[in-house]
Amino acid sequence: MSEKKNILIIDDHPLFREGLKTIIGRQDRFKVVGEAGNGKEGLRMAKKLNPDIVIVDISLPDQSGIQLTKELRKLLSEIHIMIVSMHAKIDHIAEAFQAGATGYVVKESASERLIQGLESVAKGDYFLDSSVSHAVVKNLMKSPLKEAKITDAKYGTLTPREQEVMRLLAQGLSSKAVAEKLFISTKTVENHRANIMKKLGLHSTLELIRYAAKLGLIDIDLWKE
Repeated sequence: MSEKKNILIIDDHPLFREGLKTIIGRQDRFKVVGEAGNGKEGLRMAKKLNPDIVIVDISLPDQSGIQLTKELRKLLSEIHIMIVSMHAKIDHIAEAFQAGATGYVVKESASERLIQGLESVAKGDYFLDSSVSHAVVKNLMKSPLKEAKITDAKYGTLTPREQEVMRLLAQGLSSKAVAEKLFISTKTVENHRANIMKKLGLHSTLELIRYAAKLGLIDIDLWKE
């Protein structure tokens, strides 16, 4: 990343915003161009500033960060959204990614993982705080899958290439990383991913992880820090 990425921070705690600005200010790759304490002001500033990345708290005084993420996505389709939240529950994480976020960091580990997360989302990759990844997969294993019944028969409908792509995606690799590993285009990986999700009746990356773990295709220890 040769040019600086502009960042907008939306969080209702001034001291936490200052902490984020201090962390980001130590890097020459990112620049905080604005901040807001609620969703309405954040949306207005996003429209005005057109930042590369928006850091959003899930709990805002006037609306949820999940809803704000959806609105930001509609307003600026190319924007990258990093959720920084005190919540590490699976439902919050799943909702955040489904709403259009590309990164999720827990506030208590922000000082160590914020920059790593920003670098990932700035490149177009997904980022999930490694301090919660293992817990997420463990909870996925316990909770029932909605609208998807795991069977070997369904897995057998995948082509060998689709099975290969699925295993890599379930290990946490981005589409770009999978493409580089298999020497194919990112577009081809995305097409494979769409076919995989359709054939298996899955609707999110988190469901894909649980599916692969249930079949023993991935090692859950891979998700530990």
